[in-house]
Amino acid sequence: MHLAFLQYNPRYLEVEANLDQVEALIEGLETDLLVLPELFASGYFFHDRQDVERVAEPIPEGPTTQRMLNWARTLSATLVGGLPERADNGAIYNSAVVVSPAGYVGTYRKTHLFYEEKLYFQPGDTGFLTCSLQTATGESYVLGVMICFDWYFPEAARTLALCGADIIAHPSNLVRKDCPRAMPIRALENHVYTVTANRIGEESNGHETLTFIGQSLICSPEGEVLVKASPDSVEIGRTTADPARARQRQITRYNDLFQDRRPGHYYRCSGSR
Repeated sequence: MHLAFLQYNPRYLEVEANLDQVEALIEGLETDLLVLPELFASGYFFHDRQDVERVAEPIPEGPTTQRMLNWARTLSATLVGGLPERADNGAIYNSAVVVSPAGYVGTYRKTHLFYEEKLYFQPGDTGFLTCSLQTATGESYVLGVMICFDWYFPEAARTLALCGADIIAHPSNLVRKDCPRAMPIRALENHVYTVTANRIGEESNGHETLTFIGQSLICSPEGEVLVKASPDSVEIGRTTADPARARQRQITRYNDLFQDRRPGHYYRCSGSR
């Protein structure tokens, strides 16, 4: 199967223009899975609560998810992308939606909020998301989803892998330079593919400016970097993957990555203090 990410620079609060830009960039793309950045159509560094309210939308009825559904059908691909979700109770979440050619698949709400996200979003309340999917040619795989700062917590990727994920989609708006170094390790320690889709450019909330680092990347279950984007260019990264390879966790004749786990010891310490 083919994996891909889109790296680009959205305009702040210009949802329709951003959706049009993405549509033009991905036109004719041949892939089975496409990962878009976190909050890819709204912008990220919000000035105030009113700006968040202005672009928050329901899932799947909102304009971003509806456009993604159209793209999924047109490309015959599964898409994952981030948006500000307005829940039925009025709460707003930093979410990622998964859509396939068959329709809406599911939503993940970000568990670990970063920096000023805590001012505007509720932390995720649904746990991590895995989806059983098929490519257009009938190849089966399990997709897991986490968002940006979730990478900093090894438990996030490990939870997805233990729930059966072969591939982890990772929509991001990265400003820390350490994530591109860490993602090969997340892939290696869980023996999964990872697809990190970051944005580029700068954004200001009126008193501070964030610079997004680009460097979107796809990693193999052996921790190899298969594709890596530049820090500052609009790019589509694409490579092939074999989901069955992620399920082969036999490290040696005597060692299996998951069967050798000893969870009963992981939250216990002994010795003097």
